[in-house]
Amino acid sequence: MSTSSSGGDGGGAPLRLPWSGLLALSTAAFTAVLTELLPAGLLPRMAPALHVSEARIGFLVTGYAVASFLAAIPVTAALRGLPRRTVLAGALLGFAASDAVVALSSSYGVTFAARLLAGVTGGTLWAMLAGYAARMVPEERRGRAIAVVLAGITLALSLGVPAGTALAGAVGWRTVFGALAVLVGVLVVWVRRRVPAFPGEPAPARVPLRRVAARPGIRPVLSVTLLLLLGHQTLYTYVAPFAAHAGFARTDLLLAVFGAATVAGIWLTGLLIDRRARQALVGALALFAVVLLALGLGVRQPVALVAAVAVWGVAFGGTPTLIQTALVGASGAADADVATSLQTTVYNAGIAAGSFTGGVALQAWGPGALPWTALPLAVGALTVVTAARHHGFPGRGALVRSGGRPHAPRLPAGRGRSRSSPRP
Repeated sequence: MSTSSSGGDGGGAPLRLPWSGLLALSTAAFTAVLTELLPAGLLPRMAPALHVSEARIGFLVTGYAVASFLAAIPVTAALRGLPRRTVLAGALLGFAASDAVVALSSSYGVTFAARLLAGVTGGTLWAMLAGYAARMVPEERRGRAIAVVLAGITLALSLGVPAGTALAGAVGWRTVFGALAVLVGVLVVWVRRRVPAFPGEPAPARVPLRRVAARPGIRPVLSVTLLLLLGHQTLYTYVAPFAAHAGFARTDLLLAVFGAATVAGIWLTGLLIDRRARQALVGALALFAVVLLALGLGVRQPVALVAAVAVWGVAFGGTPTLIQTALVGASGAADADVATSLQTTVYNAGIAAGSFTGGVALQAWGPGALPWTALPLAVGALTVVTAARHHGFPGRGALVRSGGRPHAPRLPAGRGRSRSSPRP
């Protein structure tokens, strides 16, 4: 398969995305999120079967996140020399094995160990997806390719996890995990057939992790990642008590509205990302800040609260894709896996720290303090993006280019066109 199903040879033909391969990567993101978060929706059903409390079932999600946090950087670095598709398929097989064990196990210890395996493979997978998408297309289509792949996350959160939870009520939670294992197995075949193979990186050609991290645009992108996740999780984790404080009892409705709005957000991002990426990110962060301000000042009407949550969802839906694309531009597609492993670690740290920060604010000052706690973090993210005009978040068209690279990207063997996908 061609790495860039495009007609951009200078003849004016429209550039086309390699849809089958990108959708395979998007499905990988979808199944990874399902594997990570399904236990959270199945606490009452899994706890009796494994003879533990619901809190300990919750630790299955915590264990996954911790393993992903710890493994992303060292495992990604250790596997840089291996063929990229082989590593991708191996990570997916790790998910399939974990889900199969969870479906069959009656031991909490065995189940927890399987979740740790999934966390390790998850950290590896998340470090690969954006960089893989970037290599499959010409530079001018990288943003949209990454948006297609990361749309799998949004669809899993808005549709997959609720559907999986509902299905478990009808057929049993073990059947759901078993079906997920089969789905991932089929996905491995899809990846082997439709996702292009890229070679590993020879040891002499590898840029050390510290040099990738030191590139001018990397730190601003990682800073925005951390600040955004801190602000988002501070409120999102405790949206139920905040909604009750605002006089709105339907937390499920708010979450459904938020999920649907994130789909709209990532769709809008796909339209803008290759032409107006910086402006789209500034606009999304500004909208998020305005929503927090409105919620902090006191939204008491149900319609106004639902509308504010919808705007929040639209703003947040596309920001991970915009930030991820900026990271690929700052690191260069050849070193995107390493840079993304750093971001995976920061991302998980932001989720954990945001939930902790929100909990402290909730306990100390009550639900009304949550938007005010998150607002400075959102403003901080917006400030960093605004200031990082030359490195990290440059202007039109530059987010998809090697902003932090003093040299041109290297080409895979046998590729002669200057806009071909660089090898990892």
